[in-house]
Amino acid sequence: MSWWAIDVRPDPSRREWVGAWLVTRTGQAVEERDDGTLVTFAEDERAADALVAALAAEGEAPVATSRRPLQPVDWTTRWRDGLGPRHFGRLLVVPSWIELPPGDGPAVVLDPESAFGSGEHGSTRAALTLLERHLRPGDRVLDLGSGSGILAIAAAKLGAASAVGIENDAEANPVAWRNAERNGVTASVDFLEGDAGDLAPLLGPADLLLSNILRLANTALLPAIVAALRPGGLAIFSGMEELEAPLFRPVLETGGLAVRDEVTDTGWWAVAAARP
Repeated sequence: MSWWAIDVRPDPSRREWVGAWLVTRTGQAVEERDDGTLVTFAEDERAADALVAALAAEGEAPVATSRRPLQPVDWTTRWRDGLGPRHFGRLLVVPSWIELPPGDGPAVVLDPESAFGSGEHGSTRAALTLLERHLRPGDRVLDLGSGSGILAIAAAKLGAASAVGIENDAEANPVAWRNAERNGVTASVDFLEGDAGDLAPLLGPADLLLSNILRLANTALLPAIVAALRPGGLAIFSGMEELEAPLFRPVLETGGLAVRDEVTDTGWWAVAAARP
């Protein structure tokens, strides 16, 4: 199967709406480029054409689009390239095919397979850095867009009383469960499939919530995130480029959250914000 990329170039006034529509329609994150282009993906040419046609039928003003085939990649092995042990304060993240180095600190042994979250992406590293800094033993944790389970498992390793991951990708949760079993934390973690906006408020109140998604999705989920946090609880947002920080800080303020800490990692930005 050859995947296709769809480049969408909306008018700036409609960019937020088009981005949210693409996320909802495809169930996938959308790449946001500096020139205003939004990039999404389809599993074949027919699906790419259908997505373009559906977008054209949605709005009164036309949206410029183009599509292009992607080179076939064997993702069953490609995602392993360059992965190695990583330290995040006292936490160590180690790929499952590498021998665990000696040490007495908490360690996460991970095999992300095809799910997102290896500890090598800047957005995940930034989220792990803030998680290690701010999690307190006994915290109840929610992880939105949990992917490989790395953040929920790391929370359990750092002393969380419970950690629940929510993921809308049906293929991700079996990977997350295998990683939880590998790390011996199945008694304190759980992974659910569904819409984070619907499930998060039902699973609260959480002491700490993680949302390693993109800015548009973080913005759309903010009311549900605030509802899921206990008073005084902390939300860690990641998945955003450093240039997006000035765009997201006002969103946090409007949502009633106060910035407590920030991290950048290879151009990616994460922020910890508290509910009063």
